[in-house]
Amino acid sequence: MIDKALLAGVMALLTLSLVMSYSLSTYTVLHFDYNDFHFFMRQSMFVFIGFLAMVFLSRLDPDKWLVPVGLSLFILSFLAMIAMQFLPASLVHAVGGAKRWIRLGPIALAPVEFFKVGFIFFIAWSFARKLLNKNKMKFFDELKSYMPYLVVFAVAVVLIAVFQKDLGQVVVLGATLMVLFVFAGSSKKFFFSIISIVFAAFIGLIFFAPHRIARIKSWWGTVQDGILDVLPFEAVQNLRIEATKEPYQISNSLNAIHNGGLWGEGLGNGQFKLGYLSEVHTDFILAGITEELGFLGLFFVTFTILLIVFRIFKIASKVQNPMYYLFSIGIGLLIAASFILNSYGISGITPIKGIAVPFLSYGGSHILASCIAIGMILMISKKVPRDAKGNIK
Repeated sequence: MIDKALLAGVMALLTLSLVMSYSLSTYTVLHFDYNDFHFFMRQSMFVFIGFLAMVFLSRLDPDKWLVPVGLSLFILSFLAMIAMQFLPASLVHAVGGAKRWIRLGPIALAPVEFFKVGFIFFIAWSFARKLLNKNKMKFFDELKSYMPYLVVFAVAVVLIAVFQKDLGQVVVLGATLMVLFVFAGSSKKFFFSIISIVFAAFIGLIFFAPHRIARIKSWWGTVQDGILDVLPFEAVQNLRIEATKEPYQISNSLNAIHNGGLWGEGLGNGQFKLGYLSEVHTDFILAGITEELGFLGLFFVTFTILLIVFRIFKIASKVQNPMYYLFSIGIGLLIAASFILNSYGISGITPIKGIAVPFLSYGGSHILASCIAIGMILMISKKVPRDAKGNIK
């Protein structure tokens, strides 16, 4: 029996995604002279395909099918990210010189969305086979054991952060990987050593990209007063930079959230979607939802995301197979990290990362990838011990 609460939570967000893809895309539809239902129909197609994939995967036997599905997802998406850099412009959709989408007829898919799920499975599968049953290792033995995964991750960083110029995806994937190291039993010394290296590489990726430095300065200029004013040390005042104009996206995002209040302006009545927030139905969908449905709408979304993550973690805590356990933990972390980074970005707490809200933001790739991930979790949930009423023990 699959986890019905998990399926219900996912379907609730996918349904809301369809509603908001129609309501929040008003300005874009008018600006590009699209059909009123342009985004709704495209999102409906991907939600329908994703639902079919999720149901199909949930019916399979995980002992037989989870490994072939997971490894196929990892290998094919990894090869697609490499091949994408060499494909002609007619087959690849580029933004700002970064090739992120492969054209398949009328649609475009982002391999990185599928790679994230495949990479987590590869880590879970490999860790379960080679590392979980080993006794406590010395630091250099650990380094030797984990090195193949770090090399694969480093290649992924180059493909995603350098060639695709998408540092946000690397942050989400890196954070998930670091936590999986902990659950796989790595030592504190090794964990903090890797964290230090990753942090140094992260800083390097920022300083070698002028557009990222500009984004960091713009963000810091808006939050520096609130941080530096409470620090008594004279030296930290040197961190103060000349005040810059607040990024219009963040300013309008905060205004949209404030404008929504408790109850919201009503579905379809949002004002900031009318050109003030570009592509509000994608990265800024939480701001659009809050303006139209209010804090209660945002609370519903947050509660549902927490429910989904909780159910995934509960499945992880009950399964006996270590591979199922690590993969479930990884997917739960991936969903949680994506939601947190997006919500922090639109509220100005951190710089904007361009991370989609799981199951909500407009976009076929992340909808399909998320549904595939949940389908694999539902497949695993059938192996969880249950009581006579069908509830997880």
